[in-house]
Amino acid sequence: MSFFPGNDPEPGDAFSCDAIELMVIPNAKDIGGFEVRRALPTAKRRLVGPFIFFDRMGPAILRADQGLDVRPHPHIGLATVTYLFDGKIRHRDSLGTEMVIEPGDVNLMTAGRGIVHSERSPEELRGHPLSISGLQTWLALPDGKEEIAPVFDHTVRQQLPGIDADGVKGRVVIGSFEGLRSPVRAYSDTLYVDLALSPGSRVRIPADAEERAIYVLDGSVTIAGDRFPSDRLLVFRPGDEIVVEADQGAHFMLFGGASLGSNRYIWWNFVSSSRERIEQAKQEWKTGRFDIVPGDAEEFIPLPEG
Repeated sequence: MSFFPGNDPEPGDAFSCDAIELMVIPNAKDIGGFEVRRALPTAKRRLVGPFIFFDRMGPAILRADQGLDVRPHPHIGLATVTYLFDGKIRHRDSLGTEMVIEPGDVNLMTAGRGIVHSERSPEELRGHPLSISGLQTWLALPDGKEEIAPVFDHTVRQQLPGIDADGVKGRVVIGSFEGLRSPVRAYSDTLYVDLALSPGSRVRIPADAEERAIYVLDGSVTIAGDRFPSDRLLVFRPGDEIVVEADQGAHFMLFGGASLGSNRYIWWNFVSSSRERIEQAKQEWKTGRFDIVPGDAEEFIPLPEG
């Protein structure tokens, strides 16, 4: 969810595990009947690889009279990745795309020089309680690709390489892991893997990626003797293999990739290496110069004040 009227997440307390560079306790906020936890960006860590934004949506049950309704809003300089564990969301954008994403599918929306989209509960499902659980992340586009033409890609779960061995199950969402490669488009070296450990199992995370982190979704994990509960973002120190164990079972997302090598600024829904470009985008949205979303053109989220 790109609209999040909450404070930045905060780093956690110090601990003894040398493998962990930073632990982040996400800031939780209720938006329209369900909770969203924001883990990135933070004051101490803006990016992990190209990941500049990390939101955990739910899990929650929306009442029959509720629904997810994120009105049309703009983006530049990034690609959004929507990945659900439960529920459905209808995506519409200014390219004319209309797509209902289901659990395990991947929506990759590349904003580039500019796109507008909305995210809503499907009309045909309203009037009944609706479940919602998933992740929305943003990938900052690398130098030379920030202003590319916008494009939308949808990949169904059956196309993602599956992992099932030694008590470890999951899918490679973006990039490569354990010799498996996802078909999802990547603009820079990117790692994004959904992993579930059965009780008593472990998984080795190689040092292939320059920057790596996990977000613990369910259960707890143990790393080098330290235990970490759910809803913690753990950023690993570079260069070392990491072993993640789960005595009682756990579900987490592994993510990261190569450092962009240059600064990125983030303001509202805009990401850019240039402050001036963000100011330009602000004025373009304020004066109605972005394209409309076909089928969802009656509403929009105004530019925030300040």
